Amino acid sequence: MRGRGDARGSRALAVSWRPATWHPRLDMGRLSRPRSSTSHRNLPHLFLLFLFVGPFNCLASYSRATELLYSLNEGLPAGVLIGSLAEDLRLVPAAAGRQDQQPAPPERAGSEPRPPLSFSLASQGLSGQYVTLDNRSGELHTSAQEIDREALCLEGGGGAAWGGSISISSSPSSDSCLLLLDVLVLPQEYFRFVKVKIAIRDINDNAPQFPVSQISVWVPENAPVNTRLAIEHPAMDPDAGTNGVQTYRLLDYHRVFTLDVEENENGERTPYLIVTGLLDRETQDQYVSVIIAEDGGSPPLLGSATLTIGISDINDNCPLFTDSQINVTVYGNATVGTPIAAVQAVDRDLGTNAQITYSYSQKVPQESKDLFHLDETTGVIKLFSKIGGSVLQTHKLTILANGPGCIPAVITALVSIIKFIFRPPEIVPRYIANEVDGIVYLKELEPVNTPIAFFTIRDPEGKYKVNCYLDGEGPFRLSPYKPYNNEYLLETTRPMDYELQQFYEIAVVAWNSEGFHVKKIIKVQLLDDNDNAPVFLQPLIELTIEENNAPDAFLTKLYATDADSGERGQVTYFLGPDAPSYFSLDSVTGILTVSTQLDREEKEKYRYTVRAVDSGKPPRESVATVALTVLDKNDNSPRFINKDFSFFVPENFPGYGEIGVISVTDADAGRNGWVALSVVNQSDIFVIDTGKGMLRAKVSLDREQQSSYTLWVEAVDGGEPALSSTAKITILLLDINDNPPLVLFPQSNMSYLLVLPSTLPGSPVTEVYAVDKDTGMNAVIAYSIIGRRGPRPESFRIDPKTGNITLEEALLQTDYGLHRLLVKVSDHGYPEPLHSTVMVNLFVNDTVSNESYIESLLRKEPEINIEEKEPQISIEPTHRKAESVSCVPTLVALSVISLGSVTLVTGMGIYICLRRGKKHRGEDENLEVQIPLKGKIDLHMRERKPMDISNI
Repeated sequence: MRGRGDARGSRALAVSWRPATWHPRLDMGRLSRPRSSTSHRNLPHLFLLFLFVGPFNCLASYSRATELLYSLNEGLPAGVLIGSLAEDLRLVPAAAGRQDQQPAPPERAGSEPRPPLSFSLASQGLSGQYVTLDNRSGELHTSAQEIDREALCLEGGGGAAWGGSISISSSPSSDSCLLLLDVLVLPQEYFRFVKVKIAIRDINDNAPQFPVSQISVWVPENAPVNTRLAIEHPAMDPDAGTNGVQTYRLLDYHRVFTLDVEENENGERTPYLIVTGLLDRETQDQYVSVIIAEDGGSPPLLGSATLTIGISDINDNCPLFTDSQINVTVYGNATVGTPIAAVQAVDRDLGTNAQITYSYSQKVPQESKDLFHLDETTGVIKLFSKIGGSVLQTHKLTILANGPGCIPAVITALVSIIKFIFRPPEIVPRYIANEVDGIVYLKELEPVNTPIAFFTIRDPEGKYKVNCYLDGEGPFRLSPYKPYNNEYLLETTRPMDYELQQFYEIAVVAWNSEGFHVKKIIKVQLLDDNDNAPVFLQPLIELTIEENNAPDAFLTKLYATDADSGERGQVTYFLGPDAPSYFSLDSVTGILTVSTQLDREEKEKYRYTVRAVDSGKPPRESVATVALTVLDKNDNSPRFINKDFSFFVPENFPGYGEIGVISVTDADAGRNGWVALSVVNQSDIFVIDTGKGMLRAKVSLDREQQSSYTLWVEAVDGGEPALSSTAKITILLLDINDNPPLVLFPQSNMSYLLVLPSTLPGSPVTEVYAVDKDTGMNAVIAYSIIGRRGPRPESFRIDPKTGNITLEEALLQTDYGLHRLLVKVSDHGYPEPLHSTVMVNLFVNDTVSNESYIESLLRKEPEINIEEKEPQISIEPTHRKAESVSCVPTLVALSVISLGSVTLVTGMGIYICLRRGKKHRGEDENLEVQIPLKGKIDLHMRERKPMDISNI
């Protein structure tokens, strides 16, 4: 097994080798021979052998079946390398598979060149849709069609066979998704049939999603603690494995609920609502929260829905009366069917659990039941028969309020009958405000002293004085309306607020001097106005979110309340005009989300307004400010300001001197943006300051030892995991004139050369050869004779450019003897040229008869006057500045052609010399001296060894 990572570090390559039948191939290299005559003699035998072996070889090739398994992440861009068939089938070395050249099977010594390999899909099919195969190199790459694992395997289904060049296979395990290919390797003698399986690995590219946006759960109010209720419509996530839905949570548990998740045998997770506290529908009949589903990706993706928990009613309340007894007065002339009283009990339950029926107790005498009828549904008591003279004056009516499964509530109605005929005072109302069925309707914004009704109070008998007053609590006043008598005005005394109290019940009571009272009940119902704007719980909503969030990420749920009733209290949420377009606010639920991925490096803080608007006419609104801070993640590698840095440093630069600054930045913040620099290679020579980025050399640098350095500097940030990047640093050492010319010939001041008197003028005698380790002008050398000693040393001249010493004048009889020339070898360095000197000794004679005498002359210190004349030399530049960048390719091409030509000429010269070597070896042995010229270092000048110079 071998592994290879892609550009994103999320793909691994696995090659699985299965046993294959390999037919032994005929090795042409073993049958060939060095001599052509033998090869020609074997050709007929080879032909017969191929006729016999060929068919079997073809049949055997079909058995060379190989399987390769690769894996990669879904969603990769085009051009990502999946694998190299040539490498993984071991058809070429590993390095060759990464080059642009066409792979070919390895050749054996003496064999014919192997034909190049060719790779192709067994049939075209869908090959161009998902992957591309390079027919020459055998490399598999992703195509422009992005691979979506969910679309391929979850929707496409599984069970596809090897029916074409590409198939889709999804094994019974939901985590397995395969892309299947059949590849042919040609030519025929290297034929292979390769089955390629590409496992598509899932990435977390889908967020959990609930099938419905509103989920309702009903819980009985008497549900005990730890009651578990399954939440229908769990979230779905097309991703597989840990990238699927892993857990659920509630945004608000209301202190009485929690969530648990159960996993079945198929790996499906179902959320369960667990009751953790006591419930009471009469206290709160509904709880609203947001259920959030979270997958196991990194970072995790979220999905949400509104969860409404309704509390269902049980019969845990019984009917109750507010009073235990009421007193009723009935006059003897009262009309049959007149309601004399009404009883009302209250049951806080709902529906059938709150149904109340009224009945008389068994203790009530039948005579009273016959006189007064009780409505069992409404609790109204009416006069059922005419009051006779024998009727009792007092009746005690015990009334029961019956509820389902409850002990009846009891109230007593004490009825007093006044038999004599009496006409009580009369109260005649005349309503000014709107009145319907005895209920007066007032708007809450009515001003003070708003009139409600006029009341006329009078005595039908005309005998008694009648007064009246207002009974009950509320912002009302009943006052005489002057100048009229017995006229009263009912009006308001202060502004009324619907949100504080919606209903009032008062009574106008009239009584005469005899003490008889009459009461007129007035019911006042306030009508709500849109006098309250929605109110946010917080005027400034501060939020945080990590950058690189998932699309449609949940931010918060806005809450605004409106004290008004009905549609006037219904709140709708809107984003302010300053909100960016990629923020979304659900107008009904107030859930704030962001639809795109936020980048802290692009923008760190967002501040915009949100509005809460009610449905009144005209609508009222309030505004809150959302302040969102994007938290940093380590998603940016350190970045050098240049990909490559170049520094020019003079040689002999002192140790720990400042070479240059390596500037690097990191767009992240805090510790994620802290960058540490280090030298990857040659850290024994160079060091870099982490804080300043200053590059220094630990030692002094000598250009003559090494003219340039190539470093790699790594920048690592402080994030977890840390990210890094590298930059190439090139340090070029500038030459300074720190090396004098080095004389290579003559090798010593004690060397001498025999010059024959017959040497013709203009003939080269010898040369001075020197080199300079510096470059440029610092290495341009000039030769000059600065001192002479001998019979006539001015007979010799030195070429300032080449160092060749020639004879200027014919030698005379008087010129015999030792001539000593002090040669100065000087460079053209700046600011101070450097030089060396060497003594050139020329012995003019026909032969060397006494070497000891010459050696004694050489040992003496010569008395030579130094000449101050400097050599004059015309220096031609060795380099010309390129006139334009466009010449560079031409120069490179010419250099390559010249190098090839030189190599060819050199090879031919060596070959010719080797062929002629034996022929002329004897003639060369007769030559005793060769005249040294510029560029030849291995000369025939030896210490204390005489050499003859003559005209050849």
